[in-house]
Amino acid sequence: MPRSIHRDDYQTLLQLLRDLRVGQGMTQVDLGHALDNTQTFVSKIERGERRIDVLEFIDICEAMNVDPVSAFKQFMTQRGVPAPAGKRRR
Repeated sequence: MPRSIHRDDYQTLLQLLRDLRVGQGMTQVDLGHALDNTQTFVSKIERGERRIDVLEFIDICEAMNVDPVSAFKQFMTQRGVPAPAGKRRR
């Protein structure tokens, strides 16, 4: 199995995070500040030099004012796995 940062799925996740950031009108500097970190930190994540875990994914989404659950569903759709059917919260 390839290292996780080199998997196509991980690259899909990184592209989604970049697209969400840009869609929110944020620069890497903006996101770094929102995370109480640096532009370099954000750049390393987006280039795949630094792997993120699920808690960091949530922090990044919240710093961009994006719902982490919606972002993850978007990721699952982009990687070709449909969102599960079931009860939806209102």
